[in-house]
Amino acid sequence: MVLKIKTYANQKPCSFFKALGHPMIADKLDSFKKNSLPTIYDPEGHLDDFLSMTRLSAPSQVYVQAYEALKPNNQLISNIRADKPEKLLILSFEPEKHLSQMGHFLPEGCEVSSLKSLRLSDDMLTDPNNYLSDLNFSTNFALFREENGWHTRIKSANCWAKYGSNNSKLYAILFDENGERIAEWNEPLSPSVHTISINSRDIKKRFNLPDFTGQLFIHITGTKGHSIVKYALDTFNDEGMISATHDANAWPPEYFSGLPAPRMGEKVILWLQNSHPLSVPADGVSLNIMGETTSVTLDRDIPPFGTYAIDIKQLFSGAHWPQQFELHAGNYFVRPRYEVVNSRGYRCIAHINVQRNDLKPDLKLKELRDAFGKGFILPAPLFPTDSFNTSILPTPMSREANFMPVKAVVYDKEGNRKGSHSFGNLPRNHQEALLVSDKFQLGAEYGHVELVYDFDAGDEADGWLHALFRYEHKTLPAQAETSFGSHIFNTAITYKGEPQSYKGPPPGLTTGLFLRIDDDIETFCHLIYPTSTPWHKTSDTKLILHTQDGTPIAEASLKIPESGSRQFIYQETFSPSDREKAKGGYVIISDKTCRLFGYHGMRLPSGSFSMDHMFGF
Repeated sequence: MVLKIKTYANQKPCSFFKALGHPMIADKLDSFKKNSLPTIYDPEGHLDDFLSMTRLSAPSQVYVQAYEALKPNNQLISNIRADKPEKLLILSFEPEKHLSQMGHFLPEGCEVSSLKSLRLSDDMLTDPNNYLSDLNFSTNFALFREENGWHTRIKSANCWAKYGSNNSKLYAILFDENGERIAEWNEPLSPSVHTISINSRDIKKRFNLPDFTGQLFIHITGTKGHSIVKYALDTFNDEGMISATHDANAWPPEYFSGLPAPRMGEKVILWLQNSHPLSVPADGVSLNIMGETTSVTLDRDIPPFGTYAIDIKQLFSGAHWPQQFELHAGNYFVRPRYEVVNSRGYRCIAHINVQRNDLKPDLKLKELRDAFGKGFILPAPLFPTDSFNTSILPTPMSREANFMPVKAVVYDKEGNRKGSHSFGNLPRNHQEALLVSDKFQLGAEYGHVELVYDFDAGDEADGWLHALFRYEHKTLPAQAETSFGSHIFNTAITYKGEPQSYKGPPPGLTTGLFLRIDDDIETFCHLIYPTSTPWHKTSDTKLILHTQDGTPIAEASLKIPESGSRQFIYQETFSPSDREKAKGGYVIISDKTCRLFGYHGMRLPSGSFSMDHMFGF
């Protein structure tokens, strides 16, 4: 029951499924599907996606243009005149391009239709002459909740203005738990790199809504440079709990993993949010304990654009931390969130990650040690061990990963190596989590940890090293967790697109991170300077404060030691007068000398805190 759609081809995003599944054409698509399916001409190779997204049966006759696309029941389009079909559907949103090539082959009286009637209006298109350009479908989804004292806030910036976009517009549709559309609006974006903020409390008041838990669909038109809609998602509770996660992966994959099993007294809730205008069949989605073949399917279908919360303990009563799950998602969901409710009732939200089914172990990585040093690094903050417990759980992120040779290297904030811990050659079904304070002590200071491949323990590595990091206050109920994957950092040579660059070809050796700030809550940022090979002894980092409309008004500097980290607090870094001018604004963290990795968070006077990794542009 996998949804057979192409999300990437030749490392480029595919947009056909987005175009056919766009919420704004859902009613047109319903009407379109009620017509009998005629003979099809599939010049662009969209037939499988079309049949999956419409759930229509394949017609008896399909014509193709590419000779290599011929199958037993297909015909070349050059044969259509002899077959004399009465009706022909051209599977294209731009049929004119194909009619100019083959229109003279059509038999007299043949009625021609296409997908043109399902197009968005041209005023929503960046490139109307190339309808399936990914820039025409800069879309994403976000968990959005205003219920039982919980509030959500999306914060982002019009980053496309830096690439020359001057007529961007935000379109938004809010769906409730059942997938019903309960609010819809659009608003122009000013032609500057300015803050975009959407608050659930404001939306509830603006549209006079009851409490809701659902998802927000976001479409930014007029984008340039890239089509990725990035955001920070903060959740607040009236009782003082806060949590943070970030943008969803906008291309729904077949598999996810990195979902933790609950500890004793905990609850783990998986939020599944349907990203399509067709229902998710219960047997189309399943969960299994990592490394085990027995799986459990859902107990009901999920309606189009609907939301379904699953208590993991109800499906796997015997599973417990540090076990973890993988999700066979069937290409139905952008990155799902999960919520951990600890034994004292504190809730934090995080996300699971894409598990790749196109990645095999790369035995060459072991050979590259002389040239690339540490090679792939996964850096994460460490809070003071006097006050916090930090747990590290390596998570397999490839279907082909049967073993993971992993080592954790701990550094203090000045870049001094405090020691290392080898997890060994972890099997896929491992149950090994490292409690950092069992091995290392940072006292009242902070630092960071780097996960790297341990080729003394094993050879199997794929460059897709991931882990979950859980942070728990020792005396307060507050906790947060985040997860991410490894990259090569700060070396002048490249391997398979690493070190990645946000703009231009690799190597990525500069930093441009977005820090969303809160005017009333302490906002902190933890910056890490990892190096795969020796690099500059210190960073040359600029913290540039911008107003809500994108005007830079103040700047601060940081010198981060190589292999070190710095945690700064927004309210202590910039003056009250500058913060007053910058209300609703943001900070850009810039460095022209090295690539940093960053985490953002907030803290309340009660000790509640949030944290997740940052994004850049």
